[in-house]
Amino acid sequence: MKSDCSTSAAPFRGLGGPLRSSEPVRAAPARSPAVDLLEEAADLLVVHLDFRAALETCERAWQSLANHALPEEPAGTSLEVKCSLCVVGIQALAEMDRWQEVLSWVLQYYQVPEKLPPKVLELCILLYSKMQEPRAVLDVVGAWLQDPANQDLPEYGALAEFHVQRVLLPLGCLSEAEELVVGSAAFGEERRLDVLQAIHTARQQQKQEHSGSEEAQKPNEEASPSSLPFLYKLAELFRWIRKAASSRLYQLRIRD
Repeated sequence: MKSDCSTSAAPFRGLGGPLRSSEPVRAAPARSPAVDLLEEAADLLVVHLDFRAALETCERAWQSLANHALPEEPAGTSLEVKCSLCVVGIQALAEMDRWQEVLSWVLQYYQVPEKLPPKVLELCILLYSKMQEPRAVLDVVGAWLQDPANQDLPEYGALAEFHVQRVLLPLGCLSEAEELVVGSAAFGEERRLDVLQAIHTARQQQKQEHSGSEEAQKPNEEASPSSLPFLYKLAELFRWIRKAASSRLYQLRIRD
């Protein structure tokens, strides 16, 4: 690209106008070495397909963050870098068929499940559910969802529903799924009924399996007061809970 000589020759302007020769030039903030290492790790992963080197570079970046944190960096920069390092590291482990190590690998940096970024938690749910090992993330996701600080995050509702669909329902934890859906204000009324209907379908299938019945349940059966009576009861209970919670006078535990 042809450079613009007139622009490059223009005097630098500070807050008080053009800089004089006696005024020091303000240096740009130094960039954390972890950012450079993140870019290197992403290049190794995507371009060179060197997954082991990408993982090792991520680990070096984490060590750099621990030893050389720059206080002048914006508050969100470090969080974004850490999350991105996890994404690259998770992908590298999966590519090396070391997916069983993913959860312990991310937790060694975040210490407790409640501190995991939503994106990292979502990837863990997706990975372990696809490998048919959803139980591995059951306690971790449950602890994250129960943390009050996470319940205000915009990603909370989507993660809660993802947890129900990918973890609780495949494991047959239907009562836990109902409690989460009914007790959380993150679900809109329409989504709540949709998920409750999915739970009802799973419960009917579970009963059929236990009874040995070979009758297949219709996947498109519409909810009605006769076929799904508990859905309407739960919806009414949720509305009661919301009113009680707003006044902070009552608490209700939903049971089967």
